Amino acid sequence: MLSSILAPPTALFLLQPSLFSPHVRMPLLTMSIVHHTVLPSVAGAGPRRRHAGRLSLLRASSTEAPAAAASGEEGQAADRKRATRRTKKVQELGLEPLYDDGFGEATVKDYFDALRAMPLDGGGPPRWFCPVEGGPPAVDGAPPLLFLPGIDGVGMELILQHKSLGKVFEVRCLHIPVNDRTPYEGLLLILEESIKYEHNLSPNRPIYITGDCFGGCLALSLAARNPEIDLVLVLVNPATSFAKTPLQAILPLLEMVPSNFPVTVPHLLRYLIGDPLKMAMVSIQNNTSPQDTLQSFSDSLASMIPLLSEFGHIIQMDTLVWKLNLLKSGADYTNSHLHAVQAEVLILASGNDNLPPSGEADQLFKTLKSCKVRYFRTSSERLLMEGSFNLLTVIKGASMYRQGKQRDVVTDFLPPTLSEFKRTFGEDFKPLHHLLSPVMLSTLRNGKIVRGLAGVPDKGPVLLVGYHQLLAMEITSMAEEFLREKKAVLRTLAHPVFFVGNFEILRQELSFFDVVPMYGGVQVSPINTYRLFERDEFVLLYPGGIREALHRKVLEI
Repeated sequence: MLSSILAPPTALFLLQPSLFSPHVRMPLLTMSIVHHTVLPSVAGAGPRRRHAGRLSLLRASSTEAPAAAASGEEGQAADRKRATRRTKKVQELGLEPLYDDGFGEATVKDYFDALRAMPLDGGGPPRWFCPVEGGPPAVDGAPPLLFLPGIDGVGMELILQHKSLGKVFEVRCLHIPVNDRTPYEGLLLILEESIKYEHNLSPNRPIYITGDCFGGCLALSLAARNPEIDLVLVLVNPATSFAKTPLQAILPLLEMVPSNFPVTVPHLLRYLIGDPLKMAMVSIQNNTSPQDTLQSFSDSLASMIPLLSEFGHIIQMDTLVWKLNLLKSGADYTNSHLHAVQAEVLILASGNDNLPPSGEADQLFKTLKSCKVRYFRTSSERLLMEGSFNLLTVIKGASMYRQGKQRDVVTDFLPPTLSEFKRTFGEDFKPLHHLLSPVMLSTLRNGKIVRGLAGVPDKGPVLLVGYHQLLAMEITSMAEEFLREKKAVLRTLAHPVFFVGNFEILRQELSFFDVVPMYGGVQVSPINTYRLFERDEFVLLYPGGIREALHRKVLEI
């Protein structure tokens, strides 16, 4: 009875890869397993669709049980066809492993071109706009992501992330005109109306809010005022410690300057659009020759100078003073309401940030109830302008992407993109793989041992069983090879320490604890294993865990 319910994998593989010598051939042992009926999968369905499916099954079981029993084979065939159609739909939408997320196509130059195209001195109240570069989301039931800009209010700081985020979010950006004089609480009322509208449309769907600098204050204030709404905050250098900055001291002096005086001082413009020299540097690609580096820097800086002149004449001194006072009132309001924040919070702190000062992320981490922190010490204060910074990768690594009230480690998993694959295995783990020199061997059906994964089925469910010969150092090599050769994600059943530990104290950027969930790691449990098999996944299991890895020869497991 139990064997007819559980869906075992089509093949079982015991893994013993040769890591250090390409001449040592250690075959994979294969064993066929009888294929049982697989329960219909609900992969890719949204919460409402899953709920409707459960209700329809209940109605069928109560009123049409005899008919269902008579046509069981036909129903199973129809379920398999529907599951196939759903799988094809997901693949057509571009969410297969190593899909092109478009990250890296936009540069800082595109940001300045967008600034020129926007009516910086236009009137009117704050408004929303939707980026169209990436098209509609490629997933069903994508949650909304609202971007709240910094003190400049332009709303284009997310332009380098529009395409990648647009695949899995409904991205909307807030634009605050230069001459707008809406007070801080007035901005909160406008934003509250938007999030309440989204919440009423989909009560079970989270609302993501990304705030940069001043936008981080707005996001925290919104969460404090609306604890009943499911919000996920991603804060980039939130300016909650404005009182500790040099601007607090020079603000009275700026108020004495004539109101129509243009803001052309680079030091003051830096707080609005960033340091031009640093922004020109972030657009330079890595691994380029000195001549190409100098040429790229010159071109980027030359494209910024005209805009800086235009921006400096548009921003009058009274506008700058108004925005700084707005930032001050926002920081004061936020700090007095931090205790009421119930939302999930992810803080991204830059090490070279000038506004706000260092140490702010630690303070917020200690104050907020549900908070994660990632540190980027070598980045500038304009973290979103960094060419190597991928916001979606950070969200995935922190395990904060979900489409329902609770994160589902199986259905909410986003496969790695092509840009993430190149970054992880072409840069981060490249020295380790050169040191280990891993070799993958597999056994064909006729018993022949071949190099590569030709002996592994192209489709799951497949269970791969390894043991801790070398503390599982071969995991990253196997994940790379399965993605490269099979275009399949290796769903590793990992120890709970990778998911429940408090690793924010490490003060790191993306550590190995973030790479594990990014590339399919799931907390080991019977339910998770069954659900992965139900979705025809490639599952990797190390039975025995750390006890097996560290036992001596004379000890029994």
